[in-house]
Amino acid sequence: MFYYLSGTVAHVEAYLAVIDCGGVGYACRTTAYTLSSLKKGDKGKLFTYLNVREGVMELYGFSTQEELNLFQQLISVSGVGPKAALSILSATTPANLAMSIITGDEKALTCAQGIGKKIAQRVILELKDKLAKGQTLAAGGASAGAAVTVIPQNKLSEASAALAVLGYTQGEINLALKDVDMEQPLEEVIRQALKKMVKP
Repeated sequence: MFYYLSGTVAHVEAYLAVIDCGGVGYACRTTAYTLSSLKKGDKGKLFTYLNVREGVMELYGFSTQEELNLFQQLISVSGVGPKAALSILSATTPANLAMSIITGDEKALTCAQGIGKKIAQRVILELKDKLAKGQTLAAGGASAGAAVTVIPQNKLSEASAALAVLGYTQGEINLALKDVDMEQPLEEVIRQALKKMVKP
C-alpha cells in the first residue's frame, strides 16, 4: 500500500517517528537505528511496511531498504513478531545483524532487549536455512527489483549471503567482492565490500 513516506519529521520518541506528509502525520513504528538518522523539523524519508492484524493496522518505517528487508525477513521467522524484530534491529546495524545471522552468532542477537537464546537460535536456524536452500532474497519484498540466490559454503559465499540479506543484487555483490582479500576475517571482508558499494 505504501512504499515510502517523505516529508517533515514532526515527532520522534522511542520506537516511533511521525512524518508529516502534506499536512497528514503518519506514525511509523521504527528502530533506534532509524531514529538516529531523524531530527524533528528536518526532512525525512522512511521505507514502509503495513502490518494488518485483527483489524488493527500498524505502519513500520525504516531509513533504508536494507533495514526494511531485514525486518521482513525477521517477522517471517516463527515466533518473531514486529515488536521483537524492532528490538533485534535496534541492537545493531543492519550490516552487523546480517553478518550475525549468516555466521550463527546468537550472542549478538541476545543483546537485543527481550530476545532470549531460543528466539536467537530460531532466527539463525530459519534464516540460514533459507539461504542454504538457495531461496531468493530481495530488498523490500515482492515489489523489489531483481532477487538473488546465495548458497553459503565458504567465506566468499558467506559474505555474498550477508550482502544478499541486505538486498544487494548478485552483480553488485560480485563487483564489490572482486578485489577484497579473502584471507581476512569474514567481518572485515563484508565491511570492505559495503564500503565499495556506498556511493560518494
